[in-house]
Amino acid sequence: MTDDKKSQLDDVQQLLLERISKNDTTGFKQLLGQLKSVNFVDDSGMSLLAHASFKGNAEAVQILLDMGADINLNQHGADYTPLHFAALSGNVHVCRLLLDAGINPNSINSVSRTASQMAAFVGNHACVETINNYVTQSSLEYYTQVHGQQTEPHIPPTLLKPFHTFVTEINLHPVRISLNAQVLGLLKILPNLRKTLALMCEKEMQKSHDVNELLAFKYHYQGWIIAELIRCEEQFKVQHKEESTKNDYIEVFVKRVLKENKLGQLDYVEFTLRECAREFPFRDCTIFRQIATQLGAKDAPPALIVLRNAINGLRGFVDESSYCSTCGQEKPDKKCSKCKAVQYCDRECQRLHWFMHKKSCPRLLAASQAGAAATAAGQQVQSKGPIDTNELREELAKLSA
Repeated sequence: MTDDKKSQLDDVQQLLLERISKNDTTGFKQLLGQLKSVNFVDDSGMSLLAHASFKGNAEAVQILLDMGADINLNQHGADYTPLHFAALSGNVHVCRLLLDAGINPNSINSVSRTASQMAAFVGNHACVETINNYVTQSSLEYYTQVHGQQTEPHIPPTLLKPFHTFVTEINLHPVRISLNAQVLGLLKILPNLRKTLALMCEKEMQKSHDVNELLAFKYHYQGWIIAELIRCEEQFKVQHKEESTKNDYIEVFVKRVLKENKLGQLDYVEFTLRECAREFPFRDCTIFRQIATQLGAKDAPPALIVLRNAINGLRGFVDESSYCSTCGQEKPDKKCSKCKAVQYCDRECQRLHWFMHKKSCPRLLAASQAGAAATAAGQQVQSKGPIDTNELREELAKLSA
């Protein structure tokens, strides 16, 4: 018998590890049919799932989970779970897949660090936020059941999954919260949604141990935005006498949020979020004191930034990420086709922001064109090279002759 673990792997297992290391998903899938079990480890004790997680290969991770990969299979010498490896990869989708599969986010490695802490160490902030904001879907089933004198549950059982998606969202921009409620089909239960979030906040703060103040305040914040959405809907119906059957009030709310004053500030957002913080019912907790101190400081940053940092954590490195000008989504992949100066998630976000952007787009376009012209002129001057003094003397001699 040999102690070399690698020698215990058969040819197919070794090839699978090679395919994953090269992120060759196609070759990986072709070999899976020849595998008896996906639950094996290499010489370092890493499972196939851990390797796929470390490479940030969401497709491979999903396939392995569907094939019964053991999320708790861990013989790695440093006690890294697949979630630790996913957090290091920076792939939010992989982290979410593992969390949905039931992996323990609080597992620590040999240096007593959780996956979230490892992600923070290498600057993968989106992974930190995803892990720290996560709650299991099963923990939300309580609100889809009838209790006490209730005649119906707060959340219909058919909306459990959308409700779970809504609660675990890490983008806290008011526009994103409202658009998520619309896309997930939660607009029809807005009053119940608001009440449920208030109950979740209270339940979190009344725990005898493991109280999560960040989640409690997040539920309060989400509920506050939903309350603003309800108020907007009521005002819209009064003004339009219920003539419209569409969710037009969503667009009214979005424009209310995005409307800037002459200084480019979002007055409605600032006032609303400060009121949200002021009305948090648990004032003796650390997060409330932290937020109150920051909002009360001279030259305080915008309230949205203060609340986002309080809930998701202050980013330890300079934040150079770009954000959607409409909903605040990180790293959008679309730009205004004219000025190229602002970014959006998609065409819908661009449409919703156009009422504001159309005022500045021509100016930004002109500035962009002027900058491009100046750059081109500089390059042209540079291409001519240094002045030749002999050539200059000859030209002067011709002029004086």
